[in-house]
Amino acid sequence: MRKELRFGFGLMALIIAAVIFLSPAPSEWTSGHFGLLMLALVVVAIMLGFPTAFTLMGMGVLFAWLAYAMQNPDLATQRTLDLMVQRTYSVMTSDVLISIPLFVFMGYLVERANLIEKLFKSLHLAMSRLPGSLAIATLLTCAIFATATGIVGAVVTLMGLLALPAMLRAGYDVRLSAGVITAGGCLGILIPPSVMLIVYGATAGVSVVKLYAGAFFPGLMLAGLYVLYVILMAKLRPEWAPPLPAAERNVTLPAASSLVAKRHGPRALPALMAALKGPRNADVPTRTLIGQLLLALLPLIAVVWALFAVHGSMTRSVATEAALPPGLESFNDSYSSGSSLAEPPLSGGLSEPPLSGGLSEPPMSEGLSEPPLSDGLAEPPGSTGLAEPPPSAALGEAPAGMKAAPPAITAPDSFWITVAVCSVLLIAYYALLSFQRLEIFKMLLSSFFPLAMLILAVLGTIVFGLATPTEAAAVGAFGGTLLAAAYGRLNMAVVKESVFLTAKTSAMVCWLFVGSAIFSAAFALLGGQELVEHFVLSMDLTPVQFMLLAQFLIFVLGWPLEWTEIIVIFMPIFIPLLAHFNIDPLFFGLLVAINLQTAFLSPPVAMSAFYLKGVAPPHVTLNQIFAGMLPFMGIQVIAIILLYMFPGIGLWLPGYLYR
Repeated sequence: MRKELRFGFGLMALIIAAVIFLSPAPSEWTSGHFGLLMLALVVVAIMLGFPTAFTLMGMGVLFAWLAYAMQNPDLATQRTLDLMVQRTYSVMTSDVLISIPLFVFMGYLVERANLIEKLFKSLHLAMSRLPGSLAIATLLTCAIFATATGIVGAVVTLMGLLALPAMLRAGYDVRLSAGVITAGGCLGILIPPSVMLIVYGATAGVSVVKLYAGAFFPGLMLAGLYVLYVILMAKLRPEWAPPLPAAERNVTLPAASSLVAKRHGPRALPALMAALKGPRNADVPTRTLIGQLLLALLPLIAVVWALFAVHGSMTRSVATEAALPPGLESFNDSYSSGSSLAEPPLSGGLSEPPLSGGLSEPPMSEGLSEPPLSDGLAEPPGSTGLAEPPPSAALGEAPAGMKAAPPAITAPDSFWITVAVCSVLLIAYYALLSFQRLEIFKMLLSSFFPLAMLILAVLGTIVFGLATPTEAAAVGAFGGTLLAAAYGRLNMAVVKESVFLTAKTSAMVCWLFVGSAIFSAAFALLGGQELVEHFVLSMDLTPVQFMLLAQFLIFVLGWPLEWTEIIVIFMPIFIPLLAHFNIDPLFFGLLVAINLQTAFLSPPVAMSAFYLKGVAPPHVTLNQIFAGMLPFMGIQVIAIILLYMFPGIGLWLPGYLYR
């Protein structure tokens, strides 16, 4: 028997044996134990290769009928059918699921826009001086493309066709090459816009917007850890990632750039500025020189514009507060505290005496004294007798005896530190900017920046609250269509294939939700959830121990199951326990998102390994691919530990944006 079959059957036998061992004698079984049996049978059936959605649905219907039959056999069939209809209808009316087909459609269109080859080549040339440059370019390409598509199979397959032959020709180790492609392709599970985060949000009742904001920095952290590992291995084992020959780093210059470089030197910015002076640019059209100069100055223009925008946003609210007339502080305080206001205070610095029931009309009865005025008479509101501040008083200065407005506050020191760092980086960039690097920058403009603009349009509208995930997904689908059209790849065949694949993927996800809803209902009817909760609470775990137990179980489940099964089957079991241990479902979801990448990197189900094997050369074996993925699984464990030790990595951005 093959090793894979022995492992699979052994694991199934272990699951069944654990259920039998942990359960009491058959005569003492309760309905909750039937729920645990259903859970074990579902896992075994999925491992045998049965479709996940219909396995969940079939087991759910069978055991739901059993649960109803225990109560009233005559109504069991009718109640089971009603349960199926109600659960299916509730899933299909979920607004969150509308974004899934739109994001998937965007991904398939971007995949067919033929951008990945240009992106990989430009990143490869841009990173050519780093150790392991080909592997780093592969990781960055996977991260960017995974962000734009979110489809693991598509990214791994395309990079297997494009990057794996290039790395093998350059003498890279097979295991390192395979690990880089499979791990980089799985980043689409974590980095938004991730379909997995949508599924988790719909299952756990967590805001998808906050999940996207929270997953942004952990995704960058995980990609950064991958890059650090590649650089470290390239330093420690140079034979695993040999440096590129100088001939492959060279970029062919256009005739105009080559002529300017020959006359005025290799540094692009001073050479282009010198070429514009007088008759010395006679052999090069002025229009060409100005275009090249604007391209060279584009990073400077972008950084300056961004810094001015940030400075304006930091000081705008301060300037608004400083512009308020003196005496309005009490109005602002009352308004912000939610107190009842009958009319705003009058301009001129006069304030009404405090009343117990909020501000009201000035009392008219005799015996109540009005605030003293200079002439001793109480003027009615709005009359010309109200005292005005001296004309010479500067804005923000209060009359004598009144509270002075706070002075205007400048931007914080962190902003000026950022300005200094950006200035140093720009000086270094332009000192190193040669004409060859300018050509590489032009290649990045045509490959990376269109994708970056699409990603920013989608994620920016979600994270900053300008649109819901569904609306942002529609923007992304439209942007993907424009991108495919701009690169001449939008035709009827591409649209037809993208629509077909989108319908296929969306149907799979929707049937998974239907099957999961019926399965969860049957599990709850049998009392399985209550039995699990009672068992976990009886262990008297601390929140840290529960978190370790949950993440360990998810890590182990990632070996035989895919992330879809783990989310729809086991998350409904874990989520109700989080409140008891005072664990934020958002933070738990971020840990799960990193952990679930093991489902694509761990044998025997590791789908990314099979995606890569399908397009790899014949001499690349499945065992080599598995061996290359193991170090990256260890990096994922390190990322989980870092996120748990420093929760601000995932919680700072959603807390800052939505507090």
